[in-house]
Amino acid sequence: MSQAPDSAAHAASTVPDAFDAAFDGQAPPLRLAVIGAGPAGLALALLAARYLPQAQVSLFDARPLERDVSGDPRTLALSLGSMQLLQRLRVWPAAQAQPIREVHVSQAPPTLSSPWFGPSGEPEVRISAAEQAVPQLGAVLAYGQLVAPLQAAWQQASALEPRRLVSRFGQAVDGLKQDRPDEIEIDAGIAERFDLAVVAEGGVFSEQARKSLTRDYRQNAWVGTVTLAPDSPVGVAYERFTRRGPLALLPLPDRDGQRRAALVWCQPQDEDEVEGLSDAQRLAVIQQQLPDRVGRLLGISPLKCFPLGLNAERTLVEGRRIRIGNAAQTLHPVAGQGLNLGLRDAFALVEALRRDPQVDQALRRVEWQRAPDRWATILTTDFLARTFAWRWPGLPAARGLGLAALQAMPPLKRALAGQMMFGRR
Repeated sequence: MSQAPDSAAHAASTVPDAFDAAFDGQAPPLRLAVIGAGPAGLALALLAARYLPQAQVSLFDARPLERDVSGDPRTLALSLGSMQLLQRLRVWPAAQAQPIREVHVSQAPPTLSSPWFGPSGEPEVRISAAEQAVPQLGAVLAYGQLVAPLQAAWQQASALEPRRLVSRFGQAVDGLKQDRPDEIEIDAGIAERFDLAVVAEGGVFSEQARKSLTRDYRQNAWVGTVTLAPDSPVGVAYERFTRRGPLALLPLPDRDGQRRAALVWCQPQDEDEVEGLSDAQRLAVIQQQLPDRVGRLLGISPLKCFPLGLNAERTLVEGRRIRIGNAAQTLHPVAGQGLNLGLRDAFALVEALRRDPQVDQALRRVEWQRAPDRWATILTTDFLARTFAWRWPGLPAARGLGLAALQAMPPLKRALAGQMMFGRR
């Protein structure tokens, strides 16, 4: 059972003194606060627990510990690099994840057609794990299936080292302020001081406070699952560029003998008619827009709608506060890179703190190191998202030629595959 918030705050407030005593005569411990126990925050806390033995880590989340997160059905697409990080932490739920062995990106008509574009005559890019000499390109699983083992691993670690690793579930952080250059104050029912605060809270675009760089795409994402015919290809992720926006199918593990895929269907808000369609009509529209190689769609779940936009900070670091994951940047789902960026942020931060115990120097290293990967992803995603709102003559043809050029130039395709799997390095 978790402590009541008041008793938890009192117990945690005594931790720094007890922990400092264990380091008497040595370098003072790093007091690290992680705010947000989603995938990025939990991964960061576990990395810090394992690789920063000098750190006293407090993990805050407004969610009560008793709340079961294992059934959360939201879909996550993880790159190979993210999988490897989670495997290193021994929390990768391989049995619940569906491997992605091929990614197929194509453009729906009207566009150029040519026998040079491939078997379908349409512009397309096909990236396979075999072609890249890796076992898989990534994997797809439900949010709860990832958060549950991460949280269980954190609870196990904190039970073994309760003075060093402190769980603060059920305690919302009401404010952060920095009056001194080497400390940050966190208000979570009681004011406490830390050497570093990592904000890892997520949320969707429509519910977030606006950051320094924001853009409303005026698009909706309709998400759910579809059932596929038994002879549909296994382990293939599809991204289809349509006139209205991208349409994606991500492979899911079979359930009750049925082949399934997660659906992300983007529509312009001023032309969005999805809500008024029946399930049969939705299936028919989606089927018509997908390439033939997907196979037949047999069923569709109820769909949820989320407005889309870009909401990003210009820098990760502000004083002794650093943001990672969705707290640093919320992106359009066209590239599926949001959580992957957050996990790379977490790894880079812990690695910098491991190499350099001087917090300010480590933060400068992280800011500099993460900028190329972060901005390449933000700018590419933003550009692709905005092109679907443009109605310029010849734009579909230009986009189609770009896809065809990627497919025809193996070095460029390898570079794209590397970016998808591991980020810009």
